[in-house]
Amino acid sequence: MDHAARRPGASFPQCSFEQVRQALLGQREIALLDVREEAPFAECHPLFAANLPLSRIELEAWSRIPRRDTPIVVYDDGEGLALRAARRLAELDYCDISLLEGGLSGWREAGGELFRDVNVPSKAFGELVEAQRHTPSLSAQEVQALLDSGTDLVVLDARRFDEYNTMSIPGGVSVPGAELALRVRALAPDPATRVIVNCAGRTRSIIGAQSLVNVGIPNPVAALRNGTIGWTLAGQVLERGQTRRFGPVDAGLRREAAQRARAVADRARVGRATPAQLAAWRSEPGRSTFVFDVRTPEEYVAGHLPGSTSAPGGQLVQETDHSVAVRGARIVLVDDDGVRANMSASWLAQMNWEVHVLDGLAADALSETGPGAPPIPALPQSPAIERISAQALAGWLGAGEARRPSDDGTGTGAATRAAGSGADTVVLDLGPSASHLRGHVPGAWFVLRSQLQDALGSIRAACPGALRWVLVSPDGLLAHFAAAELIALDVPLPVFVLEGGTAAWQAAGLPMEAGDARLASAPIDRYRRPYEGTDNPVAAMQGYLEWEYGLVDQLGRDGTHGFFVI
Repeated sequence: MDHAARRPGASFPQCSFEQVRQALLGQREIALLDVREEAPFAECHPLFAANLPLSRIELEAWSRIPRRDTPIVVYDDGEGLALRAARRLAELDYCDISLLEGGLSGWREAGGELFRDVNVPSKAFGELVEAQRHTPSLSAQEVQALLDSGTDLVVLDARRFDEYNTMSIPGGVSVPGAELALRVRALAPDPATRVIVNCAGRTRSIIGAQSLVNVGIPNPVAALRNGTIGWTLAGQVLERGQTRRFGPVDAGLRREAAQRARAVADRARVGRATPAQLAAWRSEPGRSTFVFDVRTPEEYVAGHLPGSTSAPGGQLVQETDHSVAVRGARIVLVDDDGVRANMSASWLAQMNWEVHVLDGLAADALSETGPGAPPIPALPQSPAIERISAQALAGWLGAGEARRPSDDGTGTGAATRAAGSGADTVVLDLGPSASHLRGHVPGAWFVLRSQLQDALGSIRAACPGALRWVLVSPDGLLAHFAAAELIALDVPLPVFVLEGGTAAWQAAGLPMEAGDARLASAPIDRYRRPYEGTDNPVAAMQGYLEWEYGLVDQLGRDGTHGFFVI
């Protein structure tokens, strides 16, 4: 891979399958980027490919690939996205960018193993853990029988709270993965109480149950085999809308849990870091260091280490490929109890990451408050892009005068245009398709930014009387980047961006429209997971489980993972 700086308009070198493989085997830093949308990515990709769609590069690249000289290899499957993505990355100051030789087909032809679904490294690792440790598990029917008989047990749901709230095992309590080792003794103080850990499928059930086995709690522990999918396939009823969550943990149980978690981390060869070491690593050339706060999002907002990113530990282990797009990077984990960081780190270490737990934090170190915001480049500045307020757009979409935003407080700009109706204004929604389907600015067309040019033809044919384009996205940021591209296409109509995006429209109390009446792009930005939601086809759920069972064999054929199990 060429480390020479690349100008945005320059050509890019090719990187072969074997070069990528050797970087992975040598644990050298590399970001192998699949720049397609999530649905085609989920159909087929290399094990350690990170999905960074062309549509969202400006919003995600700097947080997921923080070092600008990281070796980056970009590919698509012949859609023409890779070169566009490489040029955009060069515009973002990345200087070591290559194109995968032959793209996805080249990988396949070179003998590279290909995987489907998302978060595959974590899921494959979970299957390896079960295969090697024989993690205890019970079927849905066995757990139902225990519940029916009144057996003393607790069901702990290791997923995110929103997933638990959507559907859950009867009587289950939300305890996201990293919280299990910290909270379990408070939830099951009697050593005789059975502890059942569940997720939607398999991975978080296995990792959660094995976490409790690893820390040596006295209770009998088992994973719910196949999670809520298995429960549904067994014809058993799930609860909806539950809000049961873990409670506080006293100081004594915290100390005990911290000691047990530290012992597990030591067995997994987790590194230790001091604040001084972390400061040095952050400025170290040639190495990428990610700092994650693995506590709950609420705790992070209340106070966190400056420069850290919120990544609740269970989800970080489940979705490491999304949080860290650079294989071979260094990871540092932060908490305030010595349990969640050590347990999360123990799993990341076994997944062949260089991972350290930050020790020796001062009492006032978690000084930054708020949700934090990922770093993004400056928004495009062009006199051809005007911003419009939600109220002004509402006026345009109504029966009143159709105007450019004026200096009357509704927007920026000046000249008043001819009168018209909502048909004069074409609204393009660049947000996620799932959000568009739930609710969008009335009349808006869903458009994938990567397919903007292709979508324009059909939209213009359907809207012959259009006088202007208005671009919207959830917070308005993505719309700004898309507006610059739209102008570059020399469209003969003025371009506006909704200030504050759809959030501002909703905050103004303006009506929303739901449904798929105007999809100018196929909604391929989101892969429908067979384990989410409540209406998945039985065949899809069964097929997903069968795929998971085969992951250990695929790991063996791929041979680049370096996983080990303690």
